Amino acid sequence: MNNPIRVGHLRGIVMRAPDITDTADFYTKLWGLRIAQSEEGITYLGGTGSEPFIYGLKDSDTYGIEYIHFGMKNRSDMDALYAQVVANGASALGAPAVFDDLIGGYGFEVLDPDNRRLRFTTDLQMKDAEDVFAYPRKVSHVVLNTPDMEGLERWYQEVLGFKVSDYSADQMVFLRCSSDHHSIALVRAKYPAINHVAFELPDLDSYMRAIGRMKQQGQVPSWGPGRHGPGNNPFAYFVSPSGYVIEFTSELQQIDEATHQAQVWSRTDPDSMDRWMTAGPPTPAQRTVMAGRIDPGFPHLKKD
Repeated sequence: MNNPIRVGHLRGIVMRAPDITDTADFYTKLWGLRIAQSEEGITYLGGTGSEPFIYGLKDSDTYGIEYIHFGMKNRSDMDALYAQVVANGASALGAPAVFDDLIGGYGFEVLDPDNRRLRFTTDLQMKDAEDVFAYPRKVSHVVLNTPDMEGLERWYQEVLGFKVSDYSADQMVFLRCSSDHHSIALVRAKYPAINHVAFELPDLDSYMRAIGRMKQQGQVPSWGPGRHGPGNNPFAYFVSPSGYVIEFTSELQQIDEATHQAQVWSRTDPDSMDRWMTAGPPTPAQRTVMAGRIDPGFPHLKKD
């Protein structure tokens, strides 16, 4: 397919873990999110942007991604994306319909080759965006570990219309579905897992103040502050109470489709991955936590 239908934008993500809803106070009192909706076993958290929620916490026996949430402009685009998904032989979990849950919307779900669930919605009840200093407004990007980086890269391009923005040597690929440099990035790894989720702050001052808010509460970055080469975005990584890596970022590069050309960034040149030279390379402990736990995917495979 020469011109595939393209996913509209990244809305957010729902994570699962044992008793993860008990950690909601961390996200509301420290990280800067707000409870949008909640019921037994699941809490949806909102940012200052217009999305009804950007991060979800779902209680489960397993660790991993419940689903990654993407938006489409309208039902016509949704139906066209579904037809493309089916034509490519992807594992759709049903035809487009109205979701019967707290968030709702019209759309469908599909499993990627790593058995990771992706949800696509339109017709959500959006909210008024707010300009709030030092509070996250949206999920900027989600980074995924995969044992088949090239295969998954092809799948996201051919089935969902993503485009390659850049590579980090032969270890990472940055994929976009909007003007943001990347909404999804893939990391070559031994098994499927979440690497990290990045939250966007309105500007550089907000980004630094958000780090300061965390430090005042005894939460120091596990890596950063620094500024990446690919995407040109500042980074500061923290570890959540459930052991997931979460990031503050801002000023992610905006892509001009007419002029942008993907490049391969070095992983041996220090200032290509940390342009400020403030963070240094990730420690072995940081690499371990970003490797994550093996994600059994969907449906969840309960371990003995």
